[in-house]
Amino acid sequence: MAALAAAAVVSVLAVVLPMSSASAATCATAWNSTAVYVGGAAVSHNSRNWTAKWWTQNETPGNADVWADQGSCTGGSTGPGCTHPNWAAGTFYPAGSIVRYTNGLYYRAKHENPGYDPVISTWYWEPYTCGGTGPTDPPGPSGFVVSEAQFNQMFPGRNSFYTYSGLTAALSAYPGFAKTGSDTVRKQEAAAFLANVNHETGGLVHIVEQNTANYPHYCDAGQPYGCPAGQAAYYGRGPIQLSWNFNYKAAGDALGINLLSNPYLVQTDAAVAWKTALWYWNTQNGPGTMTPHNAMVNGHGFGQTIRSINGSLECDGRNPAQVQSRIQSYQRFVQLLGTTPGGNLSC
Repeated sequence: MAALAAAAVVSVLAVVLPMSSASAATCATAWNSTAVYVGGAAVSHNSRNWTAKWWTQNETPGNADVWADQGSCTGGSTGPGCTHPNWAAGTFYPAGSIVRYTNGLYYRAKHENPGYDPVISTWYWEPYTCGGTGPTDPPGPSGFVVSEAQFNQMFPGRNSFYTYSGLTAALSAYPGFAKTGSDTVRKQEAAAFLANVNHETGGLVHIVEQNTANYPHYCDAGQPYGCPAGQAAYYGRGPIQLSWNFNYKAAGDALGINLLSNPYLVQTDAAVAWKTALWYWNTQNGPGTMTPHNAMVNGHGFGQTIRSINGSLECDGRNPAQVQSRIQSYQRFVQLLGTTPGGNLSC
């Protein structure tokens, strides 16, 4: 696996400001053509407030198929204390810094960081409600689109280590996962993630990589931090078989867990194991050109998730049987969830 971080753009439900019978409502945050909005998100455009009916990007308010007109508005949406700067990648932020992210929401730095994306890690950033009239916190991890009964149907022979409660506990680390877009898109993303997990672990059976001869190969001693847990300590673990010392370092930094010194947590703590899989899914391009999360929420299809996870060994005709195995799991899972698989299934 490569350790290439990618920012996943996540939108959450915004508060719709009510209309007053005496005067026009205050204008919500101005619509941004590059931002991603989910159903219920509020924006202003041409002195009118609008709410998104479902997932949308680069569709101008005024399109009645996508946006609901909430009436005329005046002024701005930023109340007292809401004049915080826009977040900028690569800028150093001391603890306590407040920024406005591209989704129109505000975040406060819980720990100093060199410009990490506010929606990537709950360790470095926390949602911030601004001035009493600003954005509200994103929703919690409850309401996962896959029920425990469906999860058990998907993985009838799973290892008891891979608990449903461990998965749902891990969801808080990446609130955009299976929470972005329409109900169909959310179910498709959850099914895509679990289908790839199914393939990587033999149906959620294997916790660690089975070929022990590979174990010493996953230490890149050229990294400045080396391999403090030992040369043979960074073998594949967890739902997406996290491997290599640099991946343990990157995942641990993002999650606020010292996995470089204690990689064994990924095979002993179910929530940590699931979090590392979600870290890769939401932030890493791997051998692909986008994160698996972005592939699903932006309509690129299941095939691009395969490419981002193991494309260099499977895609472009390298191992069509492995690709087909992943596709079949995905098709089975979306059927269980009562939705359709969409296009672009293969890579």
